[in-house]
Amino acid sequence: MLTLEWESEGLQTVGIVVIIFASLKLLHLLGLIDFSEDTVEDEMEMATVRHRPEALELLEAQSKFTKKELQILYRGFKNECPSGVVNEETFKEIYSQFFPQGDSTTYAHFLFNAFDTDHNGSVSFEDFVMGLSILLRGTVQEKLNWAFNLYDINKDGYITKEEMLDIMKAIYDMMGKCTYPVLKEDAPRQHVETFFQQKMDKNKDGVVTIDEFIESCQK
Repeated sequence: MLTLEWESEGLQTVGIVVIIFASLKLLHLLGLIDFSEDTVEDEMEMATVRHRPEALELLEAQSKFTKKELQILYRGFKNECPSGVVNEETFKEIYSQFFPQGDSTTYAHFLFNAFDTDHNGSVSFEDFVMGLSILLRGTVQEKLNWAFNLYDINKDGYITKEEMLDIMKAIYDMMGKCTYPVLKEDAPRQHVETFFQQKMDKNKDGVVTIDEFIESCQK
């Protein structure tokens, strides 16, 4: 199915689908399929970690998760990341386990930077929750804003053809041999050339603004 989408004009859809798919895989790795209550709330109160999460009530108000869901999220996060934060190397290790058929290093780097909203080199529980809240339960507008931030690698408010190509190459590298038939090496560049020039860069100035990005994706 992914191959069929790559063969079509739905370039932006592939990127967003892989973002959400990879995030769900991360949830699975963190053990978030266990919905038992036990003493999660007590653990949050007594955990001695270097980075303590904000109060559940505040996160509940800021995100689209319930208090129970946040407790479950925190349990998995704490079990996998006792320090309370995730660094980039841990992020890469997580994705390498779920995409062994390809090289997920570059994609994990880009995705880590998208989750690391304050650019301090680590992803806290709050960063993780807010990113997942958008990806899993946000509006179309919110999800597209998040995706734009992912593609805007240097965070200057524009997406260049080179940035989009870097992201798409990273996605293709990560998926590796799981596509059938195997795509040609120049497939990412061909798709970016077609989609960027014909669908996104409306005024032909060589960059895509967030308005152009959202308008193109919604169409």
